[in-house]
Amino acid sequence: MLFVKGDDLKVGMRLARPIYNKDGVLLYERNSKLTMQGIVSIKNFGLIGIFVLEPAEPVPPMTQADIDFERFQTMCVFSIREELDKILQTRRLYKMPTIAANITKNYGHMDKKINFVQNLRSKEDYIYKHSLNVAILCAMITHVMNLRLDEQAETVQAALIHDLGKLMLPKNIAGKDMTPAEEQEYVRAAEVKGYDLIDIVYSSSPNIKRICAQAQRLLASLDTPQDISSIKMVNGARVLAVAETYDTMTAMQVEKDPESEVSALKHLLAHPEVYDSRVVNGLIKSINILAPGTSVELNSKEKALVLAANEQNVLEPMVLMFGDNSIVDLSDRETFGDLEIKDIMKTMDNRYVMDMDLLKQQGIRVEEPEYVAVSEEV
Repeated sequence: MLFVKGDDLKVGMRLARPIYNKDGVLLYERNSKLTMQGIVSIKNFGLIGIFVLEPAEPVPPMTQADIDFERFQTMCVFSIREELDKILQTRRLYKMPTIAANITKNYGHMDKKINFVQNLRSKEDYIYKHSLNVAILCAMITHVMNLRLDEQAETVQAALIHDLGKLMLPKNIAGKDMTPAEEQEYVRAAEVKGYDLIDIVYSSSPNIKRICAQAQRLLASLDTPQDISSIKMVNGARVLAVAETYDTMTAMQVEKDPESEVSALKHLLAHPEVYDSRVVNGLIKSINILAPGTSVELNSKEKALVLAANEQNVLEPMVLMFGDNSIVDLSDRETFGDLEIKDIMKTMDNRYVMDMDLLKQQGIRVEEPEYVAVSEEV
């Protein structure tokens, strides 16, 4: 699988992932061969590029849930972009509560984990895609935590609008050579303007601004010596801080590679003074991180396959070592010492490498995903 920028696309290339329009209508199925018209359409959609299959590469498996998630993301990103742009232009709220309710309806009442697969982001669409994914995470976490419905609704809306101020940064700032301190000063000034605008558009719901501002204060405390232990934080702020950090660390961007879910989770667990353990636990119970069938790399540089998840400590599952076929329980610290998972092995588009056949060979029974078949006709 290869990522090819829009200007480098060629007729005959096969799509590795489906493409939808803003209404969620499937335009191009996986395995479709690009035509000249298709290349023009992709550029007109504003896509920076797409994932394509190599000549002899089979189509990567996707479950119906994966397909639905990707379609939902595409539709919502268009809606969020339109809504945030309208708020900046008119200082009025339009469809944001409806967008938030739709996210909650789809992902705020789930009884099982999902594969949290991200789309590639550019500087132009980062905030819209980031806001959406943070909102989805907030919907799932607040559900697991059994927060009140009004708290859930406020937290999801805060997630959608929390980065509004960054859209107010002057366009010429991005092209300037600045020190990190100077850049942060500009961003902070824009965030303050954003919070003021949030206060205006959500004048009847003051908790929205409170959640955004308190979450930002929590995250800022990582780099400052301020003591925040005595500050009474609303639940939504604690949820937003975790979701914001997790998505930021694991996001796929053109400019840099994402950090793994394992690295992100270790960071969250290492700072309980900032990231509430109840919220982090809610995140762990919402998304698949080290599910059975996931291929991993250990700190010993050995490769292994996750056989069974560890509900008490997600980072210490039972694994099958590829080198000698031995089974290792990473929770048995007395036997296996400092052996731990370093990273997750993934495909280029950031999906888990799953080896269900090897699980079956070892007699391990797991719920096998039902993958959606793709037509061979192109």
